[in-house]
Amino acid sequence: MTIDRHALHAEMTAWRHDLHAHPEFGFEEQRTSAFVAAKLREFGLDEVIEGVGGTGVVGTLKRGSGNRAVALRADMDALRINEQTNIPHRSQNPGIMHACGHDGHTTMLLGAAKILAGEGGFDGTVHFIFQPAEEWGKGALAMIADGLFERFPFDEIYGIHNMPGIGVGSFQARPDEIMSAEDNFEITLTGVGGHAARPHWGNEVLVAACALVTNLQTIVSRRLDPADIGVVSVTELITDGTRNALPGLARILGDARSFRSEISETIEKQMRLIAEGTAMTYNVKADVVYTREFVPLMNDPVLTEEALTVARDLYGASNVVIARKPMTGSEDFAQFLSRVPGCFVFLGNGEHSPPLHNPTYDFNDAGLSHGANFHAGIVRRRLQAG
Repeated sequence: MTIDRHALHAEMTAWRHDLHAHPEFGFEEQRTSAFVAAKLREFGLDEVIEGVGGTGVVGTLKRGSGNRAVALRADMDALRINEQTNIPHRSQNPGIMHACGHDGHTTMLLGAAKILAGEGGFDGTVHFIFQPAEEWGKGALAMIADGLFERFPFDEIYGIHNMPGIGVGSFQARPDEIMSAEDNFEITLTGVGGHAARPHWGNEVLVAACALVTNLQTIVSRRLDPADIGVVSVTELITDGTRNALPGLARILGDARSFRSEISETIEKQMRLIAEGTAMTYNVKADVVYTREFVPLMNDPVLTEEALTVARDLYGASNVVIARKPMTGSEDFAQFLSRVPGCFVFLGNGEHSPPLHNPTYDFNDAGLSHGANFHAGIVRRRLQAG
């Protein structure tokens, strides 16, 4: 049976609008996962398992007698952002929004499942992985801890993320590192607050906190090799002071990005030294909590070329670009790629699209068929029927 692509695109658009209107935060994707599972069963997959890693869904489709397996993954969760669009399918859940396009990612993978279930054209097993809580950096690990690899074994895995600033229908990827690790930190300074008119009576922390924010910028500029990529960003400075009261407590929060574990370790080591030294200078106490949330995303070179070949065959060489540089954003898909080879590609959301995580963002429906066809194409190339 051949799936009518025009009709499928109309279906996918309706699915995507429904998902966009009903966004759910990480590990709360009850409606979304039920929607996905119902569609997969409607398509006639061999097995549909819900509740993997909390709210994750895995659908399995087998054709022929091949013993190899390929996984395709989409993320389902939304963000805690108030949507500021006037589109008919805008969020109906106040304070929650699909501002990163996961509604589109889910829809494209559903489209691929319908194509492959209806048309076949491969020999082996496909696992369709719908992951919760990507934005937290916790969903992939939750599925892995729930036995993803043991229950649904696969040899390689592929994923897509939409990318504003790239033309619709254009694909980008690169071998090896493509997205960075993300570390989070929280530094707490403790002193003695007091009256703003008499700072000498106490030992306030605001001046120390301001100095520390500045000092942290020397980690990248003076402690890392200029040839290495590293980012240290302070994103919050919170104190318990008020207009006429100097603070006795300050919290400095932020994140750090890198592509190699030794860079991450250097950043943490230097951060602790700088925090302790600054605290000593201002006679306050410092406590540093440093956590690693995302690992670097590393594409397999051979499978990246395979993925780009599929995109070229489908949409022409002019619509496929090998990215020159990695980006310092992070992605939970990296947890899968740290265990099996695969490739993560970017699909253009339009040159004039609002940026990701912006309250006016919306996934471009024109790209839905491109993503679904790419997913189906990589399965057929990697699990070629005799």
